[in-house]
Amino acid sequence: MTNENRDKQLGMNRSIGRRDFLNGVAIAVGTTMSRSLLPGFEWMADEAGVFPQDKPGYYPPTLTGMRGSHDGSFESAHAARDGNAASHTGSAIETNEVYDLIVVGGGISGLAAAYFHRKQNPSARILILDNHDDFGGHAKRNEFHVNGHMLLANGGTVSIESPFPYSTEAHGLLSELGIEPARFEEEYDDSKVYKGLKSAYFFDKETFGADRLVVGGPAPFGRQSSVSWSDFLAKTPLSPTAQKDIVRLQDAKVDYLPGLSSDEKKEKLSRMSYKDFLLKLVKVDPGVTPFYQTRTHGLFGVGIDGVAALDCWGLRFPGFQGMYLTAQPYRRMGFTAMGEATPEKEPYHFHFPDGNASIARLLVRALIPDAAPGHTGEDIVTAKFDYSKLDRGGSSVRIRLGSTAVRVSHDGDPESAKEVDVSYVREKKTYKARANSAVLACWNMMIPYLCPELPDAQKEALRYGAKVPLVYSVVAVKNWKVFKKLGIQRVSSPGMYHTGVGLDQAVSIGDYKCSQTPDEPVLLRMTRTPCMPGLSERDQHRAGRGELLTTSFETFERNIRDQLSRILSPAGFDAARDITAITVNRWPHGYAYEYNPLWDPDWPEGQRPCDLARKRFGRIAVANSDAAAAAYTDQAIDQAYRAVRELA
Repeated sequence: MTNENRDKQLGMNRSIGRRDFLNGVAIAVGTTMSRSLLPGFEWMADEAGVFPQDKPGYYPPTLTGMRGSHDGSFESAHAARDGNAASHTGSAIETNEVYDLIVVGGGISGLAAAYFHRKQNPSARILILDNHDDFGGHAKRNEFHVNGHMLLANGGTVSIESPFPYSTEAHGLLSELGIEPARFEEEYDDSKVYKGLKSAYFFDKETFGADRLVVGGPAPFGRQSSVSWSDFLAKTPLSPTAQKDIVRLQDAKVDYLPGLSSDEKKEKLSRMSYKDFLLKLVKVDPGVTPFYQTRTHGLFGVGIDGVAALDCWGLRFPGFQGMYLTAQPYRRMGFTAMGEATPEKEPYHFHFPDGNASIARLLVRALIPDAAPGHTGEDIVTAKFDYSKLDRGGSSVRIRLGSTAVRVSHDGDPESAKEVDVSYVREKKTYKARANSAVLACWNMMIPYLCPELPDAQKEALRYGAKVPLVYSVVAVKNWKVFKKLGIQRVSSPGMYHTGVGLDQAVSIGDYKCSQTPDEPVLLRMTRTPCMPGLSERDQHRAGRGELLTTSFETFERNIRDQLSRILSPAGFDAARDITAITVNRWPHGYAYEYNPLWDPDWPEGQRPCDLARKRFGRIAVANSDAAAAAYTDQAIDQAYRAVRELA
């Protein structure tokens, strides 16, 4: 079959949700409209007219196509990185706005910083700048409307979960917003709609020699299951030797480092990758490693070649059941694995249908109450936001979207300055506002370009981490009959473009109802983490970032359609007929970089790059998950609380 015919079969020529317009209102940058001016918008009238977010019908959650780091959200930042923005800051348009606090970054950390600051100073005037066309940072909302059904998915961060218990401050913030994870999980989990559906594996011919879907299987990481590994593996295209070695790895109790104490074993395991552990200690056939290669993608953004064996022990990977390791974390473990290995770890709790976007929405509603109706953690899920109220003159808190900060500097000597100047690019023009202080809740690697006056050692520390690139693709389909027919809920596909696909999480909360029957439309969630095995973790992230920024939506769409067809078409799935919309949430700068014992030094207490990078500088403080070197919502909140206290 020719490529052209294959594209036609996949439906690449079909019109689906790739919208540039919302309710007849263009989201594209550069449009204007005639309307009476709001107080405080006089400078906008002179220079740019009313901005897109101020227009009726503006509602970015329903946009499809390429989202996440979308076109228009990163170009000005890249120009600042390349030294091309400095010449514009000197001629910035003066807004004459003066705030108590300017927050650079409207993600959960930035919104939480504004919340904590206003809690300390109820009359404070706060401006939040964000480079995206929506608030929330990585906590983005994907909202689809298919045949009268509203369907929600996370476009970025999904879970309230953390490897460690929430701090008093982070837990308190959730409580004040009306979020009760334990109660929500008990009352609103709707997973019974998928009752009887199993997990499955899809082995692709490029990696494993044949395209084959194997439904059901043993529980992961040695948990009890009615299916044996031998029976499961016999259905796969893996070689007999690889099958035998996987059974041994999963079931046998062997001490691969005999004669050593538990801590001595942990030390050695912390200095080898899980792949090397499998090949050199367990001595499995090389055909085994592709089966496990991508299991670490979801947490670390790299495969088992880039994650320490000790971290995989902490995450309950197989192979350690006979090594007599004490059930305690070890100093040379990553943040996530150390938390997972902690005895009596707090259990996993609820997540919203749109992931942590609901937390961002609750924060915005708390800061600007008339931006959305409602007052509970339940009603936020279906609340319709009025974006035109986010940046109104006279409001004590203003959120300005599509605004990329390019320079943050003290008005004078940092030790004695009374104000901070903030220049930002919006609609290809540079503006300037002032504040008593600033919180930089953007990414660490951007801060040295924003603040050239920072000490060199701090700038070096800010540049150290390499954020994890990743993709969450969401596909709206007309129904999920094929999943019911195949008896599956989710499919691991370790060798394919996206390493997993599954029915969206089943949560019904407030007025929101997830898909209830196979005849109803549903969202499919797919994940991709671009890696380059063999490099260090940070170098793999840099290579993956380059790949994401140069990959077109068309390429993503073709791979999505092809993958779904190969997995599901035997049960009657037709990509051309059944797909109604596709959103690709591209995050070249995704998770915060978590220190990896394979590649990073054992820094003394308080001397990690994140410790040095987050130091307050005059009237400027830093708040983000990078400041904790941990990509978790509680850490973002904790860093916001710290930054606001430092400025106080």
